[in-house]
Amino acid sequence: MNVIIIDYDAGNVRSLQFALNKLGVNSILSNDPEKISSADKVIFPGQGQASSAMIKLKKKGLDKVIPNLKQPLLGICLGMQLLCLKTKEGNTQGLGIIKINVEKFPDTVKVPQMGWNTVNHLSRNLFKGIKQDAYMYLVHSFYVPLIDETSAHSFYSLNYSVAIEKNNFYGVQFHPEKSSNDGLLLLENFLKI
Repeated sequence: MNVIIIDYDAGNVRSLQFALNKLGVNSILSNDPEKISSADKVIFPGQGQASSAMIKLKKKGLDKVIPNLKQPLLGICLGMQLLCLKTKEGNTQGLGIIKINVEKFPDTVKVPQMGWNTVNHLSRNLFKGIKQDAYMYLVHSFYVPLIDETSAHSFYSLNYSVAIEKNNFYGVQFHPEKSSNDGLLLLENFLKI
């Protein structure tokens, strides 16, 4: 299986590669549009600030490549948020695949939300075999509201989308590579799609 992790200098991907290795999958880091377009599966990681991440994507032409992919793509953390129309983080335009704006948590709660939180999911592909209220590891100050494409939600002062799904595009706000056995199972489920 040809698994590409999109390389655009937005976060540490070593733990993600290590998790995939535990599943017996060798992944390739690449920002080459041809390699990404011909991969069997694509993982779109993200860590850091939205506007600088989008600048890096545009510089490499990946803002045009990603929305046109036909194979399964998994956006992780900032990678999920950038699948949306726009984020309030720096009023940054996203890739527009999911037609919703990313919001900032209210000032009444501490941000970033950092640590383990429960995930309640609908029975969709990514969560096969994962129990309701499974704990996943999160670090974020912005969130995707609940929408038709929500495949899992969590609560931090309000209910929000912790996973989304539209056609071949999947996104998780949490870090599956840091979420113990349930996170590994989610990655394995993605690889089977």
